[in-house]
Amino acid sequence: MTQTKTIVITGASAGIGAAIAHRLANDGHRLVLTARREDALRAVAAEAERRGASGTLVVTSDVTKRDYVYAVRDAALSAFGSFDVWINNAGRGITRSVLDLTADELDEMMTVNTRSALYGMQAAASHFLERGAGHLINISSFLGRVPVATHRSGYNAAKAALNALTANMRVELHARNPEIHTTLVMPGLVATEFARNVLGGSRDVAIPSGVAVQTPEQVADVIADVIAHPKAEVFTNPDSTGMALEYLSDVGGFEARAAHPWRSTPGRVETQR
Repeated sequence: MTQTKTIVITGASAGIGAAIAHRLANDGHRLVLTARREDALRAVAAEAERRGASGTLVVTSDVTKRDYVYAVRDAALSAFGSFDVWINNAGRGITRSVLDLTADELDEMMTVNTRSALYGMQAAASHFLERGAGHLINISSFLGRVPVATHRSGYNAAKAALNALTANMRVELHARNPEIHTTLVMPGLVATEFARNVLGGSRDVAIPSGVAVQTPEQVADVIADVIAHPKAEVFTNPDSTGMALEYLSDVGGFEARAAHPWRSTPGRVETQR
C-alpha cells in the first residue's frame, strides 16, 4: 500500500507538471501545486481531487523569485504541517544557437530553469533538515547531458548547470542526513505543448530514427516510481541510457555523427526538460 505523502510541484499548470499531479493523485497523495496561472492550476487541482488526491493546495507564484518560493513552502507548512517531497519542474526553452545566443537570453534560461530550482532546493532542504527526512526531485533534461539539439543551446546549458547543482546538493545532504534523498530526472523527447512558450519561436524538431517520444504520463509514471523507490538519477526514456554512455565513451565521434542532419518530424513534439 502506498504511503500518503505531501508533495510540492512547481510548474504544475500544464505539461509534465500537470501529468505528475494527476499521477500522484491516483495514489492518494496530498498535493501543493504552484505556477503563475491560477485558472490552469485550479483545473489541475480539480482533476487531481477527482482522481483521489487526499488534499490539494493551489499557490499562485513566480518561482523565479526567491521570496515567492519561500512563500510556497510556508503555505504548504501552514496547510499540511509538513511536506515530504518537493519537485522542481518549472522550466522554459529557447530556440537559439550558441552563435546567436545573447547574454540576456542566457540569463533568462538560467533564471527560469536553474535559479528557480536552486530556490526550491534551498527552501525544501531547510525543512527536510529540520524534520530529518525528505526527498528533493529536480526535473532536468537529457539535453543537459548530451548535446543532440544545438538549437536549444541556452536551455541545454541551464539544465547542465541544474545537473551539477543537483549532484552537489545530493552529496551534501546525504553527508548531513542519509534520510534526505535528492533525485535528478532527465526526460528526453516528450509530447507536450512546451513549444508554445519557447523563446525565439518553435520549429519542427529533428530526431534520430528509432528514438521513442514519450507522453507526459509516461514521465509521470517514472517520477511516481522514484518517489516510492528513491534513486540518484534516472532517464525517463530507457533509450537515453545507451545514448549517454555512447556519448561519454567517444565524445568527438558522437558529436560528429550528431552534426549530420536528422529527419524532420512535424508537429508539436518537443525536447522537454
